[in-house]
Amino acid sequence: MNAIKKITLAAVAAVALSSCDGFLDPYPSAIRDKDYVLSSPNCMQGLIGECYEWINKDYNNNECAYLDCMTDNAVRTSRTDVISRMATGVSSPSNDPFQTYWTRDYQGLYNTNLFLQNGNGRNLRYMLDARNNELLTDLLWGEAYALRAWFQWDLLQKFGGRGTNGELLGYPLILEPVEIWKMSPEQMKDLDVKRASYDDCVQQILADCDSAYKYLPLAHRDFLVTDLDDRKVLGSRNWGRIDGITTRAIKALVYLTWASPRFNPSGDKTRWENAAKYAAEVIRFKEEVDGSVSGGFDRKKAVNWFDPNSPEIVWGTRFSNSSETLEKMFYPGSFQGNGTMGATQDLVDAFGMADGYPLGESKTWAYDDQDPYVNRDPRLYSNIFYNNRSVSTGSQGKTFTFELWDSGKDVAEASSSNARTNYYIKKFVYMGLNWSDSSVNKMPRSRFLIRWTHMVLAYAEAANHVAGPNGTVEGYSAREAISWLRSRNTYDGDPMFAKDPYLEDIALQGEKAFDLFIRNERRIETCFEGNWFFDLRRWSTTLGPLNKDLVRPSISKTDSGFAYDYNTVVEKRSFSSAYLPIPYKEMVNIPGLIQNEGWDTWQ
Repeated sequence: MNAIKKITLAAVAAVALSSCDGFLDPYPSAIRDKDYVLSSPNCMQGLIGECYEWINKDYNNNECAYLDCMTDNAVRTSRTDVISRMATGVSSPSNDPFQTYWTRDYQGLYNTNLFLQNGNGRNLRYMLDARNNELLTDLLWGEAYALRAWFQWDLLQKFGGRGTNGELLGYPLILEPVEIWKMSPEQMKDLDVKRASYDDCVQQILADCDSAYKYLPLAHRDFLVTDLDDRKVLGSRNWGRIDGITTRAIKALVYLTWASPRFNPSGDKTRWENAAKYAAEVIRFKEEVDGSVSGGFDRKKAVNWFDPNSPEIVWGTRFSNSSETLEKMFYPGSFQGNGTMGATQDLVDAFGMADGYPLGESKTWAYDDQDPYVNRDPRLYSNIFYNNRSVSTGSQGKTFTFELWDSGKDVAEASSSNARTNYYIKKFVYMGLNWSDSSVNKMPRSRFLIRWTHMVLAYAEAANHVAGPNGTVEGYSAREAISWLRSRNTYDGDPMFAKDPYLEDIALQGEKAFDLFIRNERRIETCFEGNWFFDLRRWSTTLGPLNKDLVRPSISKTDSGFAYDYNTVVEKRSFSSAYLPIPYKEMVNIPGLIQNEGWDTWQ
């Protein structure tokens, strides 16, 4: 394929590797001739730096929190929002919420492909000092492969699926610098662009991860760089850039999906084995390397969503210093929020009782659906705001109470800024923020792209399929891994299960029972992070689990308390496909491109 002669870059100025705060700063816009870019060290570094700008840095978008509104975890408040329309089966090609990600990923692939083509990125001198130049060249070269793997993985996860020809397909596998997102149908005719097989896409991602691993440092940590002079290029100054251990994590995620029922029709068990292998490698790094230094990883500590340098992070994005995006999203209008989405009753029911047993199975407490929020799994309280819950907010500890009964200020439908589900979301919310304070206290915000918890869940699921709940794989067992999550503190710092008899009980019931248990743990631990959408699809082989009627509690205030009725339908889901559509624009522009099944009108 022939690259277009002119390229437009938003990041062609110098990329100074001077600090973890500055390396991703936006650069002046410019239009440069391709030959100029290839001859300029600053522009070539800019190709890599710009890639990080194309990765969402918060959870307030359609591939993170809002994506849960296409699952049984959450509902968008606006019925006309593109996510809500797609979830209810009334979407159209003109309001595709995911086309932007297709374009973004191919922009990232263009940059990385240009950097890698013919050794372009290795043909320049970036620093005068020979040793530092060698280190920086290797770093950039490894990043190009790793970022290419990341953008391809994103394409595969979002757009991979069974085509109308009955085959499992991935994305157009383009390894040369072609600005495919800019090309006209006439230009497309000169290119042989088609979707590669799903398996071929997987193999390319895995190969790019391995190529990256040869050049990248294991992790961006100062204690791993013994030569102080090397820290001019390596070490924690690069925190937020992709590193070697992240490539192992990407491989774990790729294998996990590839091993799952929807994408593994032959039941190839080696895929589960590899998912467990690479997830365990990341876990071991966190436990034995990152956890061996002062201030390093400690799995007993709660996740702090306001610490962009948290050791929980395997790979995270650049952060904003003071953000209120998620508080605005999740709080109701009565607390100066927008109430743009709400948690579902289905998700709330996924949280069991305070002794770790599911609802209705507790050995200690009976579940009462007329007093539904007492003696529950402590994680419920750090994830969900529910009826009559009072919380202290802001520096003054001002109290806010969620009034979700029939005449309450926060009840569904009373305002366009009220969630439709009669539940609000607490996860990610900083309780020290109150807009009525004289000085509003905001916290840093970043997106934890891959974190230790994700690797533990991936390992547990894969290891269970390999050796059952109690069998050892790569030095751990699935039961042991899940116990780490169920024994550490909640996001609020509250203790979890000091003893966990249910975990021991379910682990004795075998692989199938434990797999269902792990799925529920995944749901609880990763809700609103944009994972559950893909989990539901990779596990299911029919549309049944996707097309649910979602209900909310209708709550009446009584003399003795509240009465709950759970029969009010909030939203009826109607998916005609388990896969996202290939964007209609691409179907029109690229001759012979095969659409995913279920999107007959998007061709």
